Amino acid sequence: MTSASLAHAIAQFENPRGYLAVASIGLPPRATVEALSADLAAWVDGTHDPRAFDAVVERSRASYASIAGVAVERVAQGSQTSVLTSLVAAEVPDGAEVLMPEGDFSSIQFPFVVLPGVRVRAVPLADLATSITDETWLVVFSLVQSATGVIADTDAILEAADRHGAYTFCDVTQAVGVLPVDAARFDVTVCHTYKWLCAPRGVAFLTISERMDALLTPRHAGWYAGQEIWSSTYGPTMSLASTARRFDVSPAWTAWVGAEPALALFAGLDIGEVWQRASGLGDALCDGLGIPRQGQAIVTWPDETGRDLDRLAAAGIRAAGRAGRLRASFHLFNDQSDVDAVVAALRA
Repeated sequence: MTSASLAHAIAQFENPRGYLAVASIGLPPRATVEALSADLAAWVDGTHDPRAFDAVVERSRASYASIAGVAVERVAQGSQTSVLTSLVAAEVPDGAEVLMPEGDFSSIQFPFVVLPGVRVRAVPLADLATSITDETWLVVFSLVQSATGVIADTDAILEAADRHGAYTFCDVTQAVGVLPVDAARFDVTVCHTYKWLCAPRGVAFLTISERMDALLTPRHAGWYAGQEIWSSTYGPTMSLASTARRFDVSPAWTAWVGAEPALALFAGLDIGEVWQRASGLGDALCDGLGIPRQGQAIVTWPDETGRDLDRLAAAGIRAAGRAGRLRASFHLFNDQSDVDAVVAALRA
């Protein structure tokens, strides 16, 4: 049975049939399209009020905090995960070890790799927890792997990190909106919302634990990091925000206008129900293809030549190819007909 709230949310997506690429880019709900259209009209008319966007950002921040399970005071906003990650990378002590999985998404790895004083060690995801030692300063990983959809063993990683005194950094971009996430369990999380939260690209969030907060410097601070935003537009004197908002950057206004209704939509859902639906469709596809169930919303299988991806495209089905595998991703707006269409296209 589908709850009334989930049924209402599904109805907000106009034409999702055959779309299995949300792990690449989500589809916008109707309210996002309407908000962006109205914002464009106001821009054309010259009736934009820059101060009005502040409330849009704050409502979006509150929705995200609710979805991610953290206090709103612990949430900073930005535009890209790599930029948010760089705030943490800059504070790694010289010579300290940063542990990460092999083949994880580069936006959370490169900011550490490029620093000459950081010792980066990469291991298979399955070995991440057992590879944490007393030498490990920070463990960096994605909750859901972009290339494969595999879910990290969070409990084991957190237990080992706590035992060895390591900080934890988790990219939840491929999880928030489809898989229940408790961001408060980690020292740092980053999330770009243009995938499973179905927002425009250019809206990202950083959550910070109290102990990590004390280590970070707001290196990207501008006027939007001030305690009083519109009194912080000229320097050099300023008073930074007392919350994680001091790590904010000036928002790309139009993107936030589109993000607000999308985030509000997901904040009103039981994400556990969303996961049950999406991962259930993923398993149904595995059954239809005769491959082992993966228990994931992202289903992948070897496709080195791209032949299967081409066959799906010819049938009007949108998926993706990553790391030599075909990646089909299911979200709340997909249904059994999408599974049947993939199976039919590959068996034709």
